Formats: sequence, C-alpha cells, structure tokens
Amino acid sequence: MCEALKNAYQLLEEIGRGRFGTIFRAFCPDSDEFVACKIIDKALLTDETDRACLEKEPKIMTLLAPHPNILRIFDVFEDEDSLTIVLELCQSVTLYDRIINRTVSEPEAASLIKQLLSALSHCHHLGVVHRDIKPENVLFDSRNNLKLADFGSAEWLSESGSMEGVVGTPYYVAPEVLLGRDYDEKVDIWSVGVILYIMLSGIPPFYGESATEIFEAVLRGNLRFPTRVFRSVSPAAKDLLRKMICRDASRRLSAEQALRHPWILSGGETNSMD
Repeated sequence: MCEALKNAYQLLEEIGRGRFGTIFRAFCPDSDEFVACKIIDKALLTDETDRACLEKEPKIMTLLAPHPNILRIFDVFEDEDSLTIVLELCQSVTLYDRIINRTVSEPEAASLIKQLLSALSHCHHLGVVHRDIKPENVLFDSRNNLKLADFGSAEWLSESGSMEGVVGTPYYVAPEVLLGRDYDEKVDIWSVGVILYIMLSGIPPFYGESATEIFEAVLRGNLRFPTRVFRSVSPAAKDLLRKMICRDASRRLSAEQALRHPWILSGGETNSMD
C-alpha cells in the first residue's frame, strides 16, 4: 500500500469489492471525516483499455467537482502496485436496492430523476458523457442526496461533439451505441428514461432472456405502456418517458430540456399536463 496513503488516512473495514480492487471505509484525521478508499490492484489491469479507463476516471471526477449530485473525489495516490482514489463515503444502499422490489411514487421518482438529470446536465455542459447510467451507479450520501458515481466508462466528447465504442449495460444502453455509430451525450438521457420507466412500473421497457435478446428489443425500440402496470401513471410522466426513450437521438430531450419538462417542474404532480 502507498506510504502517502497510510500517512493521510486510517484504513478501516472493507465495504465493497469490484473487478479491479477493493473499497475500504477510512478515516481522515485532518478533516475528521470518514471517506471511501477505492484501491485498484494494477496487477489485475491486463488490458490497455482498462488501464486507460482507470487513469481517466479520477481526472474526469476532478474536472466535474464540485456538484451536489456527483460523488466527490478527495485524493489520488499511486505507486508501482496500486492506484487509490479517495471518495466521499455514501450509504451502502444504491438506487438499485431502493427500486428492485417496489414501484416508486411519482413525486419520489421526480425528485430522484431531477437530481440525476442535474448531475448529467453538469457533466454534459463540461463535455463529459457518463455512458453507464444504471441504478447500481447511483448512490446516496448520509443526508439522502443522490450521488452519481462510477465514471470508469466516462469519456470526453470529441471536437465534433460525438464519440464511439460499445459500452454500457444491456437494459439501459441506447440503440445508437449498439449500432456502432458515432453518438453523443443523449445516450445518458435514454438510460435515465429507462430508469424512470422501471421506477414507475417495476419492469424494464425492453426485456429479453439473454443480453442478445435485450439488445434486439432495445434496437427495435418499441416503447409500450402496458395498461396492467401503467394504469395509475400520469400522462405527463408517460410524455416525459416518450421524449427520453426516443429512438431518434436528434429528437430526444437533452438533460436541460428534461429538467424543464412539466412533470419534473411540478415535482411529479399527476395533473402537471392537464
């Protein structure tokens, strides 16, 4: 372990484990705060792409700071064996844990989606596309504020305003990513739309028994609102969903536009478009 890290932080118990390393709860005597230390084992980075992503992540997070809905980064330590990113400590419960077995009321969903869109509006304004928006990457701090995390797949937009590369998670990935075309920050908005759909209905908009079947359903992009599960969902919420989960990225809302949608502005009040 890096000597400078040992001098600055007291490592406590393990709180998480990923593909490339371990996350520990730690204490910083200087600030009198508990933090999270993500220690990445460089020996596990056999792929150049993985190495590049992990080196890019702290740079992107530093660029994005500070924003109330983006996970804060405090420090980065590196030696021959490891890379350690010191991050804001959040609750162990993610958005995925909160929504996996229940539907969410429209006011609660609107509050969460507004915070997520606010984080993305900030990212997109600075030319950063997250590219892996999913409930598992949405955390909460001790005051229950939403925090967008895991910028390992994030990328800067090119000068032409686009990028390429197939990244993301099956249920949430936008069709233009799967088609291998150049795409832009609107891929994040598609993913947020999918999260909102799941929150309000308890089911994903595009389903399959395997990743391939899910991808095929995403590419068809046939957005439906089954009466059985959408009976009590407001027209305004469905209108926002149609405009976020829109196959034509040029017609899909931006984060800024979505934040100005009547359903978001009304806090999920069901009569917001009457």
